[in-house]
Amino acid sequence: MYVGTWAKSAPERAAVIVVAADGSEHVTTYRELDERSARLARWLRAAGLGSGDVVAVLADNRAELLEVAWAAQRSGLYVTAVNRHLTAAEVDYIVADSGARALVTTPELAELATGSSWSLVRLVTGDSYEKALAEAPDEPLEEVEGDILLYSSGTTGHPKGIKRPLTGAPMGEAPIGVAGWLTALGMVEGDVYLCPAPLYHAAPLGWSMSTHRLGGTVVVLERFDAEQALAQLERHRVTHSQWVPTMFVRMLKLPPEVRARYDLSAHRVAVHAAAPCPVEVKRAMIDWWGPILTEYYASTEGIGATMIDSAAWLAHPGSVGRPIVGQVHILGPDGSELPVGEDGQVWFSGSLGFSYHNDQEKTAAAHDGKGRATVGDIGHVDDEGYLYLTDRANFMIISGGVNVYPREAEDALITHPAVLDVAVIGVPHPDLGEVPHAVVQLAQGQAGSPELTTELLAYCRARLASIKCPRTVEYVAELPRTPTGKLVKRLLRR
Repeated sequence: MYVGTWAKSAPERAAVIVVAADGSEHVTTYRELDERSARLARWLRAAGLGSGDVVAVLADNRAELLEVAWAAQRSGLYVTAVNRHLTAAEVDYIVADSGARALVTTPELAELATGSSWSLVRLVTGDSYEKALAEAPDEPLEEVEGDILLYSSGTTGHPKGIKRPLTGAPMGEAPIGVAGWLTALGMVEGDVYLCPAPLYHAAPLGWSMSTHRLGGTVVVLERFDAEQALAQLERHRVTHSQWVPTMFVRMLKLPPEVRARYDLSAHRVAVHAAAPCPVEVKRAMIDWWGPILTEYYASTEGIGATMIDSAAWLAHPGSVGRPIVGQVHILGPDGSELPVGEDGQVWFSGSLGFSYHNDQEKTAAAHDGKGRATVGDIGHVDDEGYLYLTDRANFMIISGGVNVYPREAEDALITHPAVLDVAVIGVPHPDLGEVPHAVVQLAQGQAGSPELTTELLAYCRARLASIKCPRTVEYVAELPRTPTGKLVKRLLRR
């Protein structure tokens, strides 16, 4: 199934509702999404793009981004969605690295799309994009499944592309993938999925397109706002949604009367992923929304996945679940399997292989030659096989020879009422090598002071061993996070 399926049976059903920051809405029906993506697919083919070629899209959350994605998906192309918050040089890197032969962007972002080395077809939403749709040839296009050329979020360096081989399957016969997850989570035709995150990231785009495969409506927030998200859950009777933990924090920090204002009774499943969720934050969300939270742990590389529902999480707080794709292995530095409860690097076996586009060295480093692969996370399993993530290996602080994982202090400090966001990094120390240092974004109405610093340090030490707690605190207006909630700690270190 795909957009063409529902364009025949439910042509006037909303496929995409884009909600602007001012609350105004732009609705695209299944008939319109099917017609416009098909016309774009034919235009791209006429422009010389063939099976396996790449079309890049640089855009905010808007309907045209999904039109481009479906045009590629139905014509055997790859679509690469480029982060609109990158610099021109970073955009240039991804477009060039992907080998894109066409680029669709918007008037507002056109200045970012000026790579002098590019030799590709350019369309800008508005005049040239609409002109291309109008001029698309009418002859039928053989429709075969394309795919998304995914790029990692680049939190620890240059983003890397993950390019899967095309199946060549007729359109509508793609492997089940995320659509199967949504089916398992109870999504049926006519359900409504809220996407509060940027579509240029893997999960928001993949889950939105999978909702279309099942005949649902995708409500896309132009930008995340805590209260507006609640308002849209009520207004559109949202059944399924997907979040990152920073969004939970921002909604929980709303005044109680605002949180109680909205009817969320249609909301059946709230999925979250992308970053670890502090235990107390998740517990508060379950108390508020009920046991509708489902968490998964996966990666753009697709090496494996775990999942856990609210009931299992309450019995195993802090866990990201048991494997649903592949098998989990916790390995020590020498590659040996570690016992239950001991932290080590998380590897998966038994899932689909992957490679980093144009980077054989990094591909080799992520595999061990025994059918196992890793993305560098640290964690452990309990005696029932539930996985717990500790931190990224790249983020670990070695203080006086002791391994300190910043996430523990971050999870403790985020529950303080004055803290809206926090990151902990290692800073040089003459005796211990490194010590933890907290970088704090304060909640509205709060101000940094020596007294607050003393209070925050004591707050952490009351919850964790002192070696795990920051020794110093600094205050910033905003932390560098990707829009999917991942901390870009290399920017803080720099």
